[in-house]
Amino acid sequence: MLAGQPIIILRDNVDVTSGREAQHSNIMACKAIASAVRTTLGPRGMDKMLVSPSGDVVITNDGATILHEISVEHPAAKMMISVAEAQDDEVGDGTTTSCILIGELMEEAERLFAKKIHPTVIANGYTLAMEKALEILNENAIESKGEDRELLVKVANTAVTGKSIEMMKDKISSIVVDAVLAVAEKDENGKYAIDEDDVKIKTVVGDSLEEAELLSGFMIDKTRCDEGMPKKVTNAKVALLAQPLEIKKTETKSKIKITTSEQMEAFSDSEKAKLKEYADLIVASGANVVLCQKGIADAVQYHLSHAGILAIQDVPEKDMKSFSRALHGTIVNSVKDLDESVFGNAESVEEMKDIKATKFTGCKNGKIVTILLKGSNQIFVDELERAAYDAARVVMDALEDGKYVVGAGAIDAELCLGLRSYAATVGGRTQLAIDAFANIFEAIPNTLAENSGLDPIDILVDLKSAHANGEKYAGINVFTGKIVNMYDDGVIEPMRVKRQAIQSAAETAALLIRVDDMMVSKSAAQMNR
Repeated sequence: MLAGQPIIILRDNVDVTSGREAQHSNIMACKAIASAVRTTLGPRGMDKMLVSPSGDVVITNDGATILHEISVEHPAAKMMISVAEAQDDEVGDGTTTSCILIGELMEEAERLFAKKIHPTVIANGYTLAMEKALEILNENAIESKGEDRELLVKVANTAVTGKSIEMMKDKISSIVVDAVLAVAEKDENGKYAIDEDDVKIKTVVGDSLEEAELLSGFMIDKTRCDEGMPKKVTNAKVALLAQPLEIKKTETKSKIKITTSEQMEAFSDSEKAKLKEYADLIVASGANVVLCQKGIADAVQYHLSHAGILAIQDVPEKDMKSFSRALHGTIVNSVKDLDESVFGNAESVEEMKDIKATKFTGCKNGKIVTILLKGSNQIFVDELERAAYDAARVVMDALEDGKYVVGAGAIDAELCLGLRSYAATVGGRTQLAIDAFANIFEAIPNTLAENSGLDPIDILVDLKSAHANGEKYAGINVFTGKIVNMYDDGVIEPMRVKRQAIQSAAETAALLIRVDDMMVSKSAAQMNR
């Protein structure tokens, strides 16, 4: 009686996509994301305008920012965005490149599917090709032992070219390199180690970009909480407090019954005495600057002001931890714990004249520096900050590794040639997958040419010809349309950025092409649409 009756395993709110349809869905999603950021690549890449539901506007050509701001639902698209964010977190640049490579790998997989090549064979070929590509990348790397400031400036210039900051790239690149070199620490083996948190980037709206500067120390976007406090303190002893310097509300509801005016006055006097005690303990400790994570009551501000102490309230917890490290101070939970052993130290703490900020210089940890950028409006300075961040991160990568590659399509052409030669040594259907992997590196020079208004076919032919003749540094000058030695033109990138992009793209594509079933659970709201 039960013959032919369907057995329901999955709930009604689960959508199942299987076989070729699932593969095609993932491929189309990846291609769509790659297409969204493709036009931003290179010195002549275009910008995207992103408008949030609240009306906030972002104009940028930074791949990580674009992908972070857009909302996607497809699981494969979400994977690509997570790859781009990981690329940005790990190396600071190359997010657009990694997305383009994933899109190309998925497109090549679609062609291989049409030839009846099994997904496992394609994934295996992609993995072998990735390993070989990383070998070729290492073989073509330019090594620089120790500090080479000129090379680092070229790396920074390459990172900011094509961004809003480009008009002042020489000055900004120089500031970025000086900032990174100031915080770099060298071990006995000559290797550099850099903590990215030691380089702060601050922006100011209203001034010219030409007034960008490098500060030895750090800034906080807050000023003294009382006008009577000093604007500048030298030989600062900084108390870092997590405790609020005000009367806290009780965590549970409570009532105090007051029946006479004397009781009311006594209650008020008790609060005043408590607040004065806070101020007296700070004064007695010897601190002359206070950074408080919570609020500071008016009465405490009054007493601190009369004692000549500069106090700043409502400092974010993240900043408190960073300042604690910079000043070599300890964050304490009670004013009773304040003494010389927990104070941070700085040569000078000064409220800045033109902007609402306070500057700490001559910190105990002299490795902290701040890049101060200025611009005409908030949208512009936000893009300046992103550009300076990218430049600082790639300079750190380059200094730590000491390995560089030539950009503008030069290293991509070498990877393409090397992988095609390698594919010929591998038998069977895996060879087709390796050949397909080699093809993806044509996408970078192709995109650079398209974004610059050049003919991609002519450019690619000339580029391949130059590399076939042994010109391994030959790349595309997007401003002249010529194939020239891009090492001489100073288009240099850290090898780490390219390596991360290739590795993450290959691993993501190999993972996605093996998917033959997608089971997507929907919420009740989605079911009722």
